[in-house]
Amino acid sequence: MTSRAQNTSYIAVPDKRGNAKVSRETISAFSVAVLCVVMLLGSRFISPSLGSWSQVETVLTLGSFLVVLSFGQGLVVLSGGLDLSLPALITLGGVLSTAWVGAGNPDALFLLPLVLVGCGLVGSFTAVGVVWLKVPPFIMSMATSIMVASATLGMTNGTTRGAAPELLADLMKSQIAGVPASILLLLAFVFLGWIVQARSVFGRHVYAVGTNVQAARIAGIPVTLTQFLPYVISAVCAGFVGMMLVGYSNGATLRMGDNYLLPSIAAVVIGGSSILGGRGTFLGTVGGAILLTTLGTVISAIGLNFGLRTIIEGSIILIALLVLRDEFFERLRGFRKP
Repeated sequence: MTSRAQNTSYIAVPDKRGNAKVSRETISAFSVAVLCVVMLLGSRFISPSLGSWSQVETVLTLGSFLVVLSFGQGLVVLSGGLDLSLPALITLGGVLSTAWVGAGNPDALFLLPLVLVGCGLVGSFTAVGVVWLKVPPFIMSMATSIMVASATLGMTNGTTRGAAPELLADLMKSQIAGVPASILLLLAFVFLGWIVQARSVFGRHVYAVGTNVQAARIAGIPVTLTQFLPYVISAVCAGFVGMMLVGYSNGATLRMGDNYLLPSIAAVVIGGSSILGGRGTFLGTVGGAILLTTLGTVISAIGLNFGLRTIIEGSIILIALLVLRDEFFERLRGFRKP
């Protein structure tokens, strides 16, 4: 029993002793990065227009939406939960950014953060149901999604209006020193997300709670708060993705978040995280998000129909999950379970 607990602890919590062992999560992140590079380079054999720097910029810009969303989803999964309300919150963030804030509003810099606060309150509602009322995360987040989607539909009467605030348009379309601002935003977010998940006290608490709630409580970790905050952060991330999409497309739709739920979960799992919680890295999640985005752009460029595209994406996700199973890493690292 002691040996098994120690092994689980090593898997779940980053090693502070600086051991030379390469962890399963590091191998996952590296493998996903290699797959991205291979896919980009290999796409040049399909079409000369693929695999270029222009395509890399497109992948990173489109991937930034999924990276931000998957950070929030990853924290929830890491804590042992699951958030299905993200598509509705993406739409809510986008609709409020256009209909309530809108283009030409001098108070946009003040109002846009309030949109994120509103999304965070929705996340708090989900967290209350999961943490205090003990409603299963799947059911609670789905209920939240239905309520938010219905409220958004009623608020807009089924028709979105308004345009993107200039601040959001500049964020997603301008360039700084020749580099798209969206890519710089992505790099900054990845760095901050890595700090929060891998280097902060809160991040270590999330790992501990996701691994063993009772052990975390005995260790003096504020379990309730640690389970609560990931849902709030996830909701804020979803609202911010809605803003980013508005800045990128200059408008909002009532279905703008529909295609992001499964990819947000897939990016987390492909990146090496356990769907049961307690294990994973944000850099692995970033790799999973970029891999899925790369796959989507290559398939779209080839011109495959949506049905075949979905089959290919699902097959690659399944292969990645099979490769990233525990048994694969045990053989790779040359040890057996006690």
